[in-house]
Amino acid sequence: MSLRSKRLFARMLPLLLASLMLPAVAPARSFSAAAPQASAAADKLDLNTATKDQLKALPGIGDAYSQKIIDGRPYRTKLDLVHRKIISQSTYEKIKDQIIAKQPKPTAMTPVPK
Repeated sequence: MSLRSKRLFARMLPLLLASLMLPAVAPARSFSAAAPQASAAADKLDLNTATKDQLKALPGIGDAYSQKIIDGRPYRTKLDLVHRKIISQSTYEKIKDQIIAKQPKPTAMTPVPK
């Protein structure tokens, strides 16, 4: 076996092993798996519409942070909280699984962005 073949084999071996083990680790998804994900998204608190009291119920969010979140609206993604320095990364880590930043659906009267 040439040196070039050995190097190629060494680079391909981890990918081959990972592809063989992936079906054993990740269960096959079915159409019914989409329903729990949709309901989980519905349970999350929308940063763009939540009230001050709803925001204060989140861990690590008090009066000051909830007002900063409201003042910083609208958010494209929930990561905007950290990018815009509204909350710290450690506070974001506590609440990231409980929040979402939904975008309003465009209506017939909404101008199309150019």
